[in-house]
This record gives sequence, structure tokens and C-alpha cells, in this order.
Amino acid sequence: MLVFVLSVCLSLELAMVSGVQGQASQQKAFQRLRGDLAKGTTPVGPTDDEGRGLPSGLPIAYLEIPSIGLRQVIVEGTTAANLFTGPGHRRDTPLPGQGGVSVILGRRAAFGGPFSRIHTLDPGDIIKVTTGQGVYEYRVIGRRREGDALPPPMKPGRGRLLLVTADGRPFLPSGVLRVDADLGGPVAPGPARLMTNASLPAAEQIMGVTTDSVWALALWIQALILVLIGAAWAWHRWGRIQAWVVTFPVLLLVGLSASGEAARLLPNLL
Repeated sequence: MLVFVLSVCLSLELAMVSGVQGQASQQKAFQRLRGDLAKGTTPVGPTDDEGRGLPSGLPIAYLEIPSIGLRQVIVEGTTAANLFTGPGHRRDTPLPGQGGVSVILGRRAAFGGPFSRIHTLDPGDIIKVTTGQGVYEYRVIGRRREGDALPPPMKPGRGRLLLVTADGRPFLPSGVLRVDADLGGPVAPGPARLMTNASLPAAEQIMGVTTDSVWALALWIQALILVLIGAAWAWHRWGRIQAWVVTFPVLLLVGLSASGEAARLLPNLL
């Protein structure tokens, strides 16, 4: 029964509830980013004004892809929890608009699946990114899957945007999909990154998994077990209908809370 309840709640969380959560998080992030852009306080490097590393999940840019109707706030960091909000910027790469390759990771299906349609992008499609340094327009040069040829190398002093998501069917990834786009104008200046690919935590890598929420999941599972025991007692004490009416809301709440923690343990691109 425990496995059944968790499976149902996790399916409900990923297929329905996560989309609502993602939309709410995007609205909150958009309000924060709009305010920061208006005040001129949007970060343009890996640190804030006091030299501290940017907080994980901080809104840093606004991504628009007109051909697929995508409009999303980009946050700093690419852990599974970061990508609950929307696409995330890999911290070992420059910000969009700056020189070099800026890497943006996004989910394929869960939490609104912001990158669910980037596989339809064709060469020449426009991608716009608004940052604290201005609005930058990229043009798609191609999409590739594992084993495909790499794009041509960039010329010195140019910029490129790399969008990354899971390939294959929703929630059943068969690999990784990448979309490359070149910046159409001059690059913006940017400070050196604080991280390299080698120092980037495993949880922020492509298809990264985190284990930080294991203990929280264990506590919610214990709570779910107690609710199931209470439901069984009520079934025999009060009857089927009465037990269902009383325990179902609690069972749903605890089950969704447990599945929410379980979702944090899944690969960040699902």
C-alpha cells in the first residue's frame, strides 16, 4: 500500500502539480527580475556587489524563443531544486551575452517542461536573452544529440548559447539534447567565473542528481506510514466511507509532500 500511494502521488506530482508549482515560481521570479532590472541591480557576474557568490536560484536573465512561444526567467544554478523554478544557468560558464559559451539547462517535462519543444528549433530561429547588460539576440545554428558532430568552433571574441535538456519521451530520457545558437552582435564584458567544470558540483552537471533531501523524504515516508496505520484503524473502527472521508485529505497532503521530496532526487533535466 505504501509503494502504491507513493507511486500515485509521485505521478500526480510530476504530471500535474509540478506544472502549477513551476508556474507560480516563474511568476515570483519574474517579479524579482523585473524589479532588479528596473533598479539596475541584476548581477552581471558570478558575485554580488559585496564580492559574495550569487545565491543559488537567483533570477539573472529572461529567455525568449518566439518560434516556440517560450518565455522563461533564468535562475542561477542547475540543481534539481533550481530547475523547479525554470531554466538554470550553469555556474561554470559566462552569463548570456558575454564572450564564450553560456550553458542553460532546462527540464523536458516536469515543472512545466520549459524546454519541451526546443527539439523543434531550426537553424535561423531567434533566441533573445535579457540580462543586466542589455538584450542579446542569438540565432540557432543547429541541434544535436549524443554522438552527433560538434558545431563549428567560435571565432575569438564571440558568444554562443547552449540550451540543454533531456532527449526522448517525457520522464523516460534516452539521452541529452543540445541546441547551439550564436550571438549576433558584440559580446558584453564579463568577469572570470569562480567555478570550472571540474569544480562544479555533480548535482549541477547535466542529468545531475542530488541526495540532500533523502532525510526529508525519509521523515515524510514515516509520516505516511502513520497516516496509513490511522486509516486502517479508522476503517475498522468507523467504517469504509467515514474512514475515507476523514483520512483521504491527510493522505493526499502527506503523499504529495513525500513525492515532492522524491522529485528532488530525480535527474535535473526530467
